[in-house]
Amino acid sequence: MAGFNKVLLLGNLTRDPRLSYTPSQVAVADFGVATNRRWTGQDGSQKEETCFVDCRAFGRTAENINKFFKKGKPIFLEGRLSLDSWTAQDGSKRSKHRITVETFQFLPGAGGGFDQADQGVGPEQPVQEERPDGLVSDGEIPF
Repeated sequence: MAGFNKVLLLGNLTRDPRLSYTPSQVAVADFGVATNRRWTGQDGSQKEETCFVDCRAFGRTAENINKFFKKGKPIFLEGRLSLDSWTAQDGSKRSKHRITVETFQFLPGAGGGFDQADQGVGPEQPVQEERPDGLVSDGEIPF
């Protein structure tokens, strides 16, 4: 039987990314994302629920997320669901699901993308955004 494991999330970072490196020098960024769901209940009242999700990115994706994102910034990401399992100090088996990020997108709006002030980009310098696919965009149409 074929399988399909794809997750799309649009939410805000719940904490600053934490960048570390594996022994083979592969970048790893761990961060959290909160997503909100709003609906109207059967009684007509407005309801809301928030889902908190742990995420992990590797390589260049991890470095870019660490560079351009911080707590509160919106992000749209695509990845796969992973299960981490371990044995706790008391000997009990533990596990949790995590999103392994494959790609992400900057989102416009309040707090979206990256702040020019955070990156030392002044008004006389063009803003260049490094995209997850490795291309650099200065916001101009290429024709």
